[in-house]
Amino acid sequence: MRRIGREVTRKSDGPTVAQGSRQRLRDFELSGGLVCLKPETIPLPKCPTIRHDSYPAAFNSFSLAKTEMITVKLRSLGFLVVVLVGLFFSSCTVTPRRAAVSGLAPSTAAELKITQSIIPPGNCGRPLHRPMRPTFITIHSTDNTSRSANALNHALAMNKGLRGSHNRTGFLTWHFTVDDHSIYQTLPTNETGEHADYEGPGNRSSIGIEMCVNRGNNLDITIDRTAQLTARLMRQYNIPLDHVVPHMHWRMIRYSDRRNLGFKQCPRILLDGGRLGPKWSAFIAKVSFYAR
Repeated sequence: MRRIGREVTRKSDGPTVAQGSRQRLRDFELSGGLVCLKPETIPLPKCPTIRHDSYPAAFNSFSLAKTEMITVKLRSLGFLVVVLVGLFFSSCTVTPRRAAVSGLAPSTAAELKITQSIIPPGNCGRPLHRPMRPTFITIHSTDNTSRSANALNHALAMNKGLRGSHNRTGFLTWHFTVDDHSIYQTLPTNETGEHADYEGPGNRSSIGIEMCVNRGNNLDITIDRTAQLTARLMRQYNIPLDHVVPHMHWRMIRYSDRRNLGFKQCPRILLDGGRLGPKWSAFIAKVSFYAR
């Protein structure tokens, strides 16, 4: 709606402008000063219509979507998958390493560090030279639970003179002492010690190994290290597994008065109720494992 404030004249083929203006003025007065404009339709610009079947054609216009290139990429991906699967299965065929006995990490015998603390000839436990060809290995435990009773202090005690009674030398001696972190050798392995049965076959034919049981010492590690040492000595002197024996294997007959003391319950930490049983069998299994 709009108000008409003045006449506009222009040249026309129909009625004159003045006549048209007078007619509009007359209509204006009748309508109260308002005139209605006829609605007009605004024409839209013509746009191309995209049909539904034209979308695949538009997609295929991109080079990455071309069928032949998709095929090549799928073939390349398939080849890569085949290679990766082949590598995976080939890695699974690697021979696993031999597991440790009883879950303990196997240290090879070459990794055992043995500290030489040999008693000087002619002193204390070596007043006489008594040669020996070892054919047995005798396993002991010290039964000394004092915190300071480790391998080092046992070696020092033997070097100073560890007194024993009713035997030939008056001293106690053996060849190796083992704890959870060290091994000390105090006698040559071709020399008789005083550790098993006085002047019996145990002393005259066997290498003596003592295991420490002092407080703070890890017994499992001590036993494992003793098994490794035993296996090394077996290989070195060609000693069979059935010649690895506990102290209680030897009957103890005192040298001084020939008194029969029977069989000592030793090594106590490898006995079950004072007898050979599962603990000793497990130890022998360890020795066998390390002797392979």
